[in-house]
Amino acid sequence: MNPVRAAMVEDPAHYRWSSYRSHALGQASTILTPHPLYLALAAGPTQRQAAYRGLLRAQLDAPAIDDIRRALNQNQPLGNARFLASIARRLGERREARPRGRPPSKAKASVPGHSELEL
Repeated sequence: MNPVRAAMVEDPAHYRWSSYRSHALGQASTILTPHPLYLALAAGPTQRQAAYRGLLRAQLDAPAIDDIRRALNQNQPLGNARFLASIARRLGERREARPRGRPPSKAKASVPGHSELEL
């Protein structure tokens, strides 16, 4: 739906590089291989296409779209705390979006023999 949100096209079927025509309308394609999750939407092609169209009719709200874009831009997984903990256990490292910039210092550095200056 990105080309529709970007006002590049009015309908996802009009975007040249989309798989929508194949998945939602049943147009044959020699370059697409159906994903197992797509095949699991329904038993037959007509029902599967209808289920796919239904998925795309559901609109994501702006915060959800922002979360998805941030995760993609930072190359991080997106999910709840349990999912992120599972990823961290499997990889042995934290994999979650972090605020930009250097973390704030927790302790003030002091120089022996000098008092702190107040401004």
